[in-house]
Amino acid sequence: MNISEFMADHHRACDDEYVKAEGLVVDQNWVEANTSFANAYADFNLHFKREEETLFPAFEEKTGMAGGPTQVMRSEHVRMRATLDELKSHLEAQDKDKFLGLSESFIILVQQHNMKEEQMLYSMMDKVFGAESENLVKQLP
Repeated sequence: MNISEFMADHHRACDDEYVKAEGLVVDQNWVEANTSFANAYADFNLHFKREEETLFPAFEEKTGMAGGPTQVMRSEHVRMRATLDELKSHLEAQDKDKFLGLSESFIILVQQHNMKEEQMLYSMMDKVFGAESENLVKQLP
């Protein structure tokens, strides 16, 4: 499996778990919402870790592009992490309105971010690494 396939599949898994948590917040099922959100939170952070600690550094080393698309993605990760932390606070406070209000912005941010990675960055990585793509995927936590 190449980088594009593996990472796009993980995008879907993160998104699906997050949407599940959001639905549970709508239903005010706080116990299950907290569990589902914790899973989504962990999935998103694992995804960011895979990129920031393995894929991005390898890509930057191979291409010499340290300030390019990977830097943009890192800055978006910072914003997404901050938003996830804020969402977590609203969930812990059982504040449905604040959670859902911020959730809409978060979903848009994630969709835009995923589109850039899937349509541009991951394809670039697969081309740059060629057959090495599968080995990189195997190294991911």
